[in-house]
This record gives sequence, C-alpha cells and structure tokens, in this order.
Amino acid sequence: MYKLEKIKNNIILGDTIRELKLIKDNSVDMIFADPPYFMQTEGELLRTDGTKFVGVEDEWDKFSNYSEYDEFCFKWLKECKRVLKKNGTIWVIGSFQNIFRLGYIMQNLNFWILNDIIWSKPNAAPNFAGTRFQNSHETMIWCTKEKKAKYSFNYKTMKYLNNGKQDKSIWDLSICIGNERLKDSRGKKLHSTQKPEKLLYKIILSSTKPDDIVLDPFFGTGTTGAVAKRLGRNFIGIERNFEYVEAAKNRIDNIVPEFTELNNLALEVKPPRVPIEKLLEVGYLTEGQKLYDSNKKIEVIITKNGKVFDGVDELSIHKMSAKLLGKTNNNGWNFFWVFYKNEFIELNKLRYIYQEEAYAK
Repeated sequence: MYKLEKIKNNIILGDTIRELKLIKDNSVDMIFADPPYFMQTEGELLRTDGTKFVGVEDEWDKFSNYSEYDEFCFKWLKECKRVLKKNGTIWVIGSFQNIFRLGYIMQNLNFWILNDIIWSKPNAAPNFAGTRFQNSHETMIWCTKEKKAKYSFNYKTMKYLNNGKQDKSIWDLSICIGNERLKDSRGKKLHSTQKPEKLLYKIILSSTKPDDIVLDPFFGTGTTGAVAKRLGRNFIGIERNFEYVEAAKNRIDNIVPEFTELNNLALEVKPPRVPIEKLLEVGYLTEGQKLYDSNKKIEVIITKNGKVFDGVDELSIHKMSAKLLGKTNNNGWNFFWVFYKNEFIELNKLRYIYQEEAYAK
C-alpha cells in the first residue's frame, strides 16, 4: 500500500487498476477520469480535401467487445470509489460511444449523480462524410460517493467567472490546439485526446479547496496535474505509457503555482466589507454615475452620499432595488450592474476587484 506523501504530486507509471488498489481508502478529495472511450474507429477518416484525419487509433482505446470494456470500467470505477473521501467528488468524461455505459455502471456502484455537464466544442472536427450531425460535445458526469455527502462546490467563484450569473451545465470551451497541444519528436500530436487546460480549470476550481488532492487515473500528458499545481492543489497521476509520463513531468515542472484570492476561494467566504461610500472615496465609483439592472432597462444615478436616485426617491441600493422589484427587502449589490473599465459587471464584483487590487499593493 502506498504512503500518501510518497505519491502526492507524483505520477505513478503502471496499470491504473493495479495501482489504484495500492492507494489507501478514503484518501483523495476529487477524481477526474478520462478513460478510453472504446471509439471503435474503422477504416480511414478522410477530410474533404482527401487528406487523412488522425483520430483515436491508439491501442489503449481498443477492446474486444462491450463486455470486456464494461468489466474494465467496473473495476477502475470501483477502486475510484474506494479511494475517494466520504465527501469527495468524481468527474468522468466520455462521448456518445461510452458515456451511457459509464453512467449505468456508476449508478450500479451507488454513486450519486450531481450533474451531467456538456462540454460544447465550438472548434470540433466536422463530420467529413456528411452522413451525421457534427459531433461537437462531450459529456461529464459529476458524482459523490453517496447521496448525503457534504461535497465541495464553489458556487460564488463560478458565478463570478460567469459574469455574475449562475453558471450552467453547458460549457463552451475550445478543444486543445496550438502551443498547448504537446507534440512528439516528429511534430505530431503526442496524445490523441489531450484535454484543454481551461476545461480542467473549471472542474478543479469548482469542486476543490486549496491543498486538496486530485487523482487522475488516466493521466495522459498531465493536464490535470498541471492545472492542479497552478491552482495550489495537489495531484496524483496514474499512467501506463512511459512517453506520456515523461512529457507530463516536464510539463508540470514548468508550472508556477498562482496563489490568487480567486484560487484561494476568497469569494466563498463572506463578501468583503466594502461599503459603497468607500468605492466612491477611492474612485471606483463616481457621483452622478449610472447603475443599471442586468438587462439595462432600469437606470439610477449615484449620489454623493452613496445612495441612488431614480428620479423620485433617493434610497440606499438595497431599498432602491427592493422598490424596483416590488419587494420589502433585496440585496442591491446583486441587483445593480455598472460599467467599469468598459466592462459591464455586477456591482458586487466591484467590491472584489477593489479588495484584490488593494491586497496586491
């Protein structure tokens, strides 16, 4: 059995099922699993210009039949559930070829599904033959070990990153291209299914805390480890391909952790105690400046004493938002929006911007 400190922030070279068995029960906070999809690619895929499209042709994605694939998935998912902490979560990604089988197995193992997340890919490869719809998304299943688990979900952080609006279960993120895509000695892509860092950034930031341990049992070229390190989290990777492991090590060694207020989940604590008068005093707001509702259908003007005027009444932002909504009480920080440096943001966000910039000085 591995000692946790020995494998933390390291990559284990070996078969994932065998190596998972050597990790202690209830020892990791989050798991991201990007298993073989069993894509069953047959024949050559040709672009419209006649050149070959290189998809997933790797040996690690080949199985004799569904029974063999299902048995493989049952075994690694069972071990993942064992090593996951009581209140931890697991993310499993797949496409139409395998995601329904994975979901069925996970429910049979009594995982509790929190969400299915759609990763929508605006730059996905087309259906070259024109015989089907373009397959432009993958699905992630996010689960806990049991229904009553007290799992981590950084709601306010994700809302902040989504321009002050509740984040949704459809994520528009480009596939891994350009300099981010690791290449082999011939200049070809090293791994056929390398995931973009932006995808893992959202996953890890949304469902972990600083210093949590993130396990990736199909580590590949190390996207999970690179993002975990950047966010101030720990990682454990398992990968059986030596070439992938070497590339992942070099990649992660060059990552510098970013200990920002956002990554440290400052937004998940109580909002900064910054009154509107302070924002006026330091110039983040100005007398006479307009505040709006999120649809820009309502306008009020900031007065010199930190209140707002709608042409009839001069009230606090809370009482004014309550009046406009026909309520007794309402949080004006979340109701009003403002233009700041040519960006339209929720007024509440301005408090965090002020706090972060004051912290950086």
